[in-house]
Amino acid sequence: MFNFRKINAAQYREPLSKAEENQLLYTSIFMPIVFVALMWLVKIFEVLTGISLASWGVFPLTVKGLRGILFSPLIHGDWNHLISNSVPFIILGFLMLFTYRKVAFKAFVFIYLASGFMLWLTGRPSYHIGASNLVYGFAFFLFFSGVFRKDIQSIALSLLIVFLYGGIVWGLLPLDWHISWEGHLMGGISGAFIAFIYRNVDLPPKIELEDEDDDDEDDFTEQDYLRVVYELKEENRNKENES
Repeated sequence: MFNFRKINAAQYREPLSKAEENQLLYTSIFMPIVFVALMWLVKIFEVLTGISLASWGVFPLTVKGLRGILFSPLIHGDWNHLISNSVPFIILGFLMLFTYRKVAFKAFVFIYLASGFMLWLTGRPSYHIGASNLVYGFAFFLFFSGVFRKDIQSIALSLLIVFLYGGIVWGLLPLDWHISWEGHLMGGISGAFIAFIYRNVDLPPKIELEDEDDDDEDDFTEQDYLRVVYELKEENRNKENES
């Protein structure tokens, strides 16, 4: 999945046509909404059937708990839990897809699997459910992309993330044992790591400023020089004849 030699070389994104930009905007909005819709369908299924799917979450260090790596982000404890994850998932997912179009999907897959697996390795012996690990992964990916890339667009987006979701850092601490802070932490670590891996990929188009004086000098050929010398000699000869 990763070619480190290729990734470490700066790769600039190509400018998009208007049609391509509109398609990117549509995809960036549509995909997070589809995932959130799945989360809501799962909760509606639980309510209508009375069946709790919490046992499909991540249960650390058990074979059965491994399935939670795939399914736990779709399962939520109650409506408040679901709503609190839905809105930031759509916003952060959109920002990832629209801003870092070449690496967003790979980053999503990595955050999804890596955070779930690390939670399985390190979490408390209970069922961990919810998409909070993805929300933290997205937020940390967007923030640290600005830190590592250092281009104006990425830095501005990092500042926006701090403004909107700076308070989520408290979720990394074990302040409330009813909350899977380990999932938050693993999501944040995954997002920061993949931001570092892809720090030189999907950079804004490189703008090269041309020196107009240099261009003028390059355009002045030897033939032009000889022509000017000839014209000056002719002008001097004409003046001598007149005098």
